[in-house]
Amino acid sequence: MDALLLWIIGSGLLMSAIALVGSVTLVLSEATLKRILLPLVAFAAGSLLGGAFFHMIPAGLAAGLTEVTVYSLILAGFAVFFGLEQFLHWHHCHRADTACRKPLTYLILIGDGLHNFLGGLAVAGTFVIDIRLGIVTWLAAAAHEVPQELGDFGVLVHGGWERRRALFYNVLSALTFLVGGLVAYAASFRLDVAFLVPFAAGNFIYIGASDLIPEVKEHADLKANAIHFLAFAAGAALMLVVKLALEP
Repeated sequence: MDALLLWIIGSGLLMSAIALVGSVTLVLSEATLKRILLPLVAFAAGSLLGGAFFHMIPAGLAAGLTEVTVYSLILAGFAVFFGLEQFLHWHHCHRADTACRKPLTYLILIGDGLHNFLGGLAVAGTFVIDIRLGIVTWLAAAAHEVPQELGDFGVLVHGGWERRRALFYNVLSALTFLVGGLVAYAASFRLDVAFLVPFAAGNFIYIGASDLIPEVKEHADLKANAIHFLAFAAGAALMLVVKLALEP
């Protein structure tokens, strides 16, 4: 088994294991969960956008793709995730509240599975281009998964699911990330998967700008707004620091 495949399998299993973080909602009060969740969402938004702009778009251009191709793929990645949410009539529930009705819990699992499959394709594609780029892309994606899985698990439980069943199916839907990674690895022997890097950048931009930022940008409390902005800036700054550290 070559090193690239080991990285892809390892990153896929680790990403799937993040779904277990949802069990934390069992021991946290709702007030505590809400207090930590929104700053995590803001941090994830900054990490995703920083990963896209500081790492993935430059890597797509460096891979020999034309500018028109790179920016077209970014838009395609953005549009695919927009279309996915439109098709499912669903948006990620990052807050563990009871507003999501029980039938929506199934759509959350279906949407999460498709989302993770596409994410696995994209992240594995970056590993194929460069292991270091793959690690950075995985870290940015993982920053998004933590608050999402916390919220999704809470929604499943509040939607009437038994806790063990909710955790099991949440992890099962997360395993599609590994499936997507293996598909991308197999495809890399037959075609150039460099196009997945700017495509993934479009995914990250959509999730960060359209899915995460709206949840934290209009808080009534000025202090909370400041905390959310600083968390967002910290996520973006982390990606910039990693970029500068990796440059020769």
